[in-house]
Amino acid sequence: MNRESLQTYERSSASSVISTNKVLKNTYMLLGMTLAFSALCSYVAIAMNMPMFNVWITIGVYFGLLFLVNKTAESAAGILSVFALTGWLGLTTGPILNLYMAATGGSDIVTLALGGTAAIFLGLSAFALTTKKDYGFMAKFVVVGMIVAFVCAIANIFLAIPALGLAISAAFMVLSSAVILMQTSAIVNGGETNYIMATVTLFVSIYNIFMSLLNLLSAFDD
Repeated sequence: MNRESLQTYERSSASSVISTNKVLKNTYMLLGMTLAFSALCSYVAIAMNMPMFNVWITIGVYFGLLFLVNKTAESAAGILSVFALTGWLGLTTGPILNLYMAATGGSDIVTLALGGTAAIFLGLSAFALTTKKDYGFMAKFVVVGMIVAFVCAIANIFLAIPALGLAISAAFMVLSSAVILMQTSAIVNGGETNYIMATVTLFVSIYNIFMSLLNLLSAFDD
């Protein structure tokens, strides 16, 4: 490699590092803001003592907003779409948290679930950022697993089998943890350049882990 080629390579590498750091910074900044906004929406729902949302409306609006995020991810409107999606998830979570906190020991379960979710996310993110390993090889397994878990979750709305519900929660927690590893490593290794999509992926993973922990901890607490 001659001197000119070496300089070109060094400039390219430096540019790649700067771009990766920018995506990482923007992702975590937007993620922090959406988590705060979602928490605010949950607080409003709790303070207003809002009733439980219909499960089909909740799912329908969620997928509609997710589709909107994908359509607008390359524009400034994508940021508004992200806040709409995360706000909706926060709003629909509020009544659920109200039910937990109204029960004996429910507040402790919610606190444990929050702490556990934070620990899992921070631990997995730190691991991916430190090792810089590419976890893309898990993609097929995760996609298939998510589809199976989601279909089972829909089926269990009608079946209402407690054991199946716990198995689904455990599956979502494991699969969402894998998604956090994959998404963080994709950003670090330059495979993800859209911070809006990265934010939504991480947010939904965090949400799934939190809701799964709520279900599992409440079961263990009888």
